[in-house]
Amino acid sequence: MILVAGLGNPGSEYASTKHNLGFLTVDEIGKRAGIDLKKKKFSGVYGEGTFNNDKLILLKPETYMNRSGESVSSAASFYHIPAENIIIIHDELDLPTGTVRIKAGGGSAGHKGLKSVMGELGSGDFIRVRIGIGKPREKKGTVSHVLTKFNKEESELVRESLLRAADAVLEIIRHGLQKAMNKYNVRPESEESAGQPNQE
Repeated sequence: MILVAGLGNPGSEYASTKHNLGFLTVDEIGKRAGIDLKKKKFSGVYGEGTFNNDKLILLKPETYMNRSGESVSSAASFYHIPAENIIIIHDELDLPTGTVRIKAGGGSAGHKGLKSVMGELGSGDFIRVRIGIGKPREKKGTVSHVLTKFNKEESELVRESLLRAADAVLEIIRHGLQKAMNKYNVRPESEESAGQPNQE
């Protein structure tokens, strides 16, 4: 059994912001796996189904980003899912916009949603699918940066990265973590042409 949780903030005012890429990616995965996220429980919205012969739980915590762990741990506890079978999808300041990377374990790197998940689970051993949003400009604080919407120039890159992140999650489920990391932790042609650095 696998739990996939996309981090974000509930409410229409946050729907298309940089901090909500986790929500948007989970919605995309739900479409592909035929899982509707319409049930309310675990302080969030979720759906359950089967993909690649695995029981799959998709979750969007509605506790707001800083308390995401309450929702994730509640679902994990209910279904008896260990940390290593949990995939968290989140935005990442340390990656350029449009970049997707997979990581197993590690710290929070200052991401308050990850910090909450780690605290509530008592472990950082879950898998992370990280979607780059780039660092804020000097005069723009981090909070303001993550809660803004993507401009027209960024939108196409973001759409591609969202689809790529969904691909990455499904690849993990189909073929395992290592094969997925080998496939997705490399620069695609779009990054090469943009001259973006390879960050893992």
